[in-house]
Amino acid sequence: MLEALTWLVSQIALGFWNIGYAVTHPGLWLDWSNKESLMRFVYYGGSVEFFFACLDIFLVVTLFAFLSRRFMWACVRGLEGFANIVGRTVAWAGLIMVIQQVLVVFLQSIFRLGEISISPVGIGLTQSVGWWSEGLKFWNAAVVALCVSYTFVQGGHVRVDLVYAAVGHRAKRAIDMFGSLLFMIPAAVLTWMYAWFFLWRSLITPKVSASDQLDLLLRKATIVKWNVETIGFSPDGFNAYFLFKILMLSFVALVLLQAVAFFYRSYLEFVEGPESAGRFLDRDTLGEGEEAYEGTH
Repeated sequence: MLEALTWLVSQIALGFWNIGYAVTHPGLWLDWSNKESLMRFVYYGGSVEFFFACLDIFLVVTLFAFLSRRFMWACVRGLEGFANIVGRTVAWAGLIMVIQQVLVVFLQSIFRLGEISISPVGIGLTQSVGWWSEGLKFWNAAVVALCVSYTFVQGGHVRVDLVYAAVGHRAKRAIDMFGSLLFMIPAAVLTWMYAWFFLWRSLITPKVSASDQLDLLLRKATIVKWNVETIGFSPDGFNAYFLFKILMLSFVALVLLQAVAFFYRSYLEFVEGPESAGRFLDRDTLGEGEEAYEGTH
């Protein structure tokens, strides 16, 4: 037990040093013309060192937040505002998906076209109808992955429980605090660590994995090269499936940020009582129930 505690404290302390070193030596991990820098970036993006660096940032921000409720509310409003901006922007992908589907059906069924070309701002893109048709999956995935925290802020996720509805205000906030720390964050961290290497296995060769140590990756740097995966499910189908892996990482990052915001909000509403419930929430409405949020904006 003592050894585990000593290791935890040492890793937290080392995290601050790693942050400072990374900020003062950006060329060691951002200069991708140097293959060793690229492999350092790949390694640290899903490493224990990166986890503790992020944990240190969270601990410092949380310490300041506990010292000042105004600062904590600012963090909540900032994180929830960011989630709303991303969600409301990406929601337009639904319209793009509908327009694209209509065009595919119209041009293929009526004009019998085998290819579709678009040239926004002088950049031409010509792909088969099958490519555009399969590409609809990307827009659907973007809505699911990038609107997740927006939906959470808007109260759109379904809660299934046997206890939450029957307990009081502060008990609910305590459940929310522990849920964000013990479920949302650990699940997102584990998903990130594996999704990170899942992405890079489709971008470079030789393949990398979560079990690879830094010295092994640096040895691989001598033979590493870009090898972006462009294999589709059909010969002329959508072939940019690495974008889905980027969406996966984006999804995890948004969940992590929302978990922090949810923890802060739950703590503030726990401390300040029922009158603070829903304070500063920016929720969309369809013209009904605005009075319920009159005092929250």
